[in-house]
Parts: sequence; structure tokens; C-alpha cells
Amino acid sequence: MNAKTLDRTDLKILDVLQQDARITNQALAERVALSPSACLARVRTLESRGLIRGYRAHVAVDRIRSATVVLALVAFKQHALEEFTEFDRRILAMPEVVEASRISGSYDYLLRVIVNDVHHWKDVARLLLGGDYGVEKIVSQFLMDEVKPFSGYPLVGGSTGKPVR
Repeated sequence: MNAKTLDRTDLKILDVLQQDARITNQALAERVALSPSACLARVRTLESRGLIRGYRAHVAVDRIRSATVVLALVAFKQHALEEFTEFDRRILAMPEVVEASRISGSYDYLLRVIVNDVHHWKDVARLLLGGDYGVEKIVSQFLMDEVKPFSGYPLVGGSTGKPVR
């Protein structure tokens, strides 16, 4: 399913749900000008097609526990599929790694890692560097403030209401 198979109402539903996943079906239906039953049917279709992958709460982890967020750029010595696959397995098993993306450019991965403090980060970095998956170096940045935290993707462009390309 791509943007060509989504109409403006589907995009509006997705946009509203990104901003407030706890909105009631009744309120969502009103926001997108549908009956509650038609709105619910569309949401279920979007879920079944994999366009809605889940619903989450944005938790203020720093108010719950000691939390230092590290953004780590990881570079490999060589680009071998086996090493990437093994590294993927390793980071998927690490609860400290809360987000991971394979990227282009000078580095191969961008990781978001949550640790208790800098000493905990050193232990995590040693584990990542010490594996048999060919990590050459890790450059780490400590998150100071989230100026604009992720709140969803732009789906509808400006005043045209057309999908953003």
C-alpha cells in the first residue's frame, strides 16, 4: 500500500492518530468527518495493512529512573552482510539499545542507547566494540535536551492536503 492508494481521509486519520493515539473513535470520526462505524472500519483496514504498526505512550523516563541517552554512530571495518546480521542480533538483545538504524555515509549505524551514567555507557560501548562483528569505531554524543522530540511524520502537505512527496 502506498500514498496512491490512500485518500485524504486515510491520511487525516493517520495524522490525527500520530498526534493522539488515545483519541476515542467518536472524536476521531468527528475530526475526519466520518461516521464512527466508517471511521473504525478505516482504522482497522489501516492496521491490517500494516500502516499503523502500534500505539505507544511517550514516557518521561528521566522522571522514573536515572537516564542518560547516548546517540552513537557505529562504523564497521568492512561491509559484510554476516557482520551486520550478527551485530543486528547483538543490539536486538540489548535492552539499553532502544532504537537502531542502518544509515548511509561515513557510519553504518545510528543507535539511541539509554544508560544510567557514563560508566554504564563505557560498558555498553566495550561490548559493542569487543564482538566478532567488525565494529571499527563508535562515536558517541550525549543527549542534552530534546528540542523537538519525534511526534510523527508529516503525511499531508501544507494547504493542498495532498501527500507529501
